[in-house]
Amino acid sequence: MLGILETPALLLDEARMQRNVERMQARMDQLGVAFRPHVKTSKCLNVVQRQLAAGARGITVSTLKEAEEFFRAGIDDILYAVGIVPNKLDHALRLLREGCRLTLLLESVAMAGQVARHGAEHGVCYDVMIEIDTDGHRSGVKPDDPVLLRIAAALQGGARLKGVMTHAGASYDCTTPAALAAMAEQERSRCVAAATLLRNGGHACPVVSVGSTPTALSAQHLEGVTEVRAGVYVFFDMVMADVGVCTTDDIAISVLCTVIGHQAEQGWVITDGGWMAMSRDLGHDSHGYGEVCDGEGRAIAGLSFGKANQEHGVLQWMGDASVDITERFPVGSSLRILPNHACATAAQHGRYHVIPQNGGEWPVWPRFNGW
Repeated sequence: MLGILETPALLLDEARMQRNVERMQARMDQLGVAFRPHVKTSKCLNVVQRQLAAGARGITVSTLKEAEEFFRAGIDDILYAVGIVPNKLDHALRLLREGCRLTLLLESVAMAGQVARHGAEHGVCYDVMIEIDTDGHRSGVKPDDPVLLRIAAALQGGARLKGVMTHAGASYDCTTPAALAAMAEQERSRCVAAATLLRNGGHACPVVSVGSTPTALSAQHLEGVTEVRAGVYVFFDMVMADVGVCTTDDIAISVLCTVIGHQAEQGWVITDGGWMAMSRDLGHDSHGYGEVCDGEGRAIAGLSFGKANQEHGVLQWMGDASVDITERFPVGSSLRILPNHACATAAQHGRYHVIPQNGGEWPVWPRFNGW
């Protein structure tokens, strides 16, 4: 099959993906919380159906297009986990009126007021969560900031407070079990503290949502948390391997490419898999554009992927100088690259070529991109 596929092509190992799905769901069940996977990683109904079948309750999305695509497919409990802005409210309204149980996210008094007014003007009531900053990584309100109470107070009439949400993105910089466990506890405790502040101020706050793949797999307990979100775990990638929550044997996607030439005097093996196939995400910058493997997915010691053009991958042979790379990696031979960031690499492709766990024909699973 490898020699038949036109490259570059995105491969998905079904057996690995299924193990990843079952591992995360079992962990959430053990911790006693609901699991709401972030589907921006796959943007693929076939994948999300596996996550829901394993026990997930609802989904998390990063675009309203994702919300629309999955709602059309019959999934109606959706958290849009990017701060809502005025020019997206009409889109959210359409989804709500069609029956989607859509939850919005915000972090300011001004936006809370706009959402509430928009809802009141159009005869709906938006469910809203407030984003909490628990690690200084990105967006959100500090868990002890009094502005939380002002945001909650502004959610009147056309909006109601559903809860608080955080994402410990700083966990991607952790590399030891102790550091990961500490970050998971920081995420949990600070998000719970924000919920407590709101409740003490007289506001109902039924949902406390935390999540990242590293913290979800490293939390010792989740007291006070009602749900967890994680996304990249479904495929894993080299960053997650570097963080220490998976091994390369858990990585379920790879980019199949073909050797198209050589620069033997420089030790270069040229492929048709450039940064358009891999993305420009260098992860922790320790694997170049990804981990180079043979056609069967076995890592090739001595072959690195440090240079890329739009449609050309330039692999560098760092191994035994006596090796003739034109014979070792002849034109037409297949290589597979494990991605640094599964979400970014998958976004470069329109379909998954699935390596079936039970053998047989390789199905093609569509995915979508854009906004």
